[in-house]
Amino acid sequence: MLPFIAPSLLSADFLHLERDIEMVNRSEADWFHIDVMDGIFVPNISFGFPVLEKIAQCARKPLDVHLMIVDPDRYIDRFRKTGAEWITVHYEACNHLHRSIGAIKNSGARAGVVLNPHTPVQLLEDIIRDVDLVLLMSVNPGFGGQKFIVNTYEKSSRLKELILRTNSSAMIEVDGGVTLENAPKLVAAGVDVLVAGNTVFGSADPTATISKLKRC
Repeated sequence: MLPFIAPSLLSADFLHLERDIEMVNRSEADWFHIDVMDGIFVPNISFGFPVLEKIAQCARKPLDVHLMIVDPDRYIDRFRKTGAEWITVHYEACNHLHRSIGAIKNSGARAGVVLNPHTPVQLLEDIIRDVDLVLLMSVNPGFGGQKFIVNTYEKSSRLKELILRTNSSAMIEVDGGVTLENAPKLVAAGVDVLVAGNTVFGSADPTATISKLKRC
């Protein structure tokens, strides 16, 4: 099965955001990946609701919204109403993760949990059957263009084993430093969704790059 490709709009040209969204619409990409940062959970600030609303108006593919914020429960319903079809929250940011996942599902969105590079997959043992997606950060969250953390291959394999052992239907997504070179190894380790920012938007032919990632 071919991997899902989710270009990260954090690496798009903000002066020509509609142009880049239309490129993704026309490409073989499956989702739009949107990183929401609050400057507290991570040392950066990105998209807010007004920008997300405009993205939703142009996008013709599902919005995969990654919340890198503290107390994400406050905003789940609003992100859903703004157009998010997938909402992922950080394990490290949720005091009551089961409640947060339930709130996402009650909103009508698909629910995911995100693990930072230092957070072991074993901590998901009691929640893995309840989530639709697990996003593994392969860089420290907050900025695009970082170097890929090679331990992600082994971590992806361990997560896949957990999913199979528990009969979970969760998909595995990886975000950070994904390239044409490491994408095949990630897919071999069980990854279902590849988030790519600089690799797509920094290439001479983003549409062709998406096609290559799709067939890695």
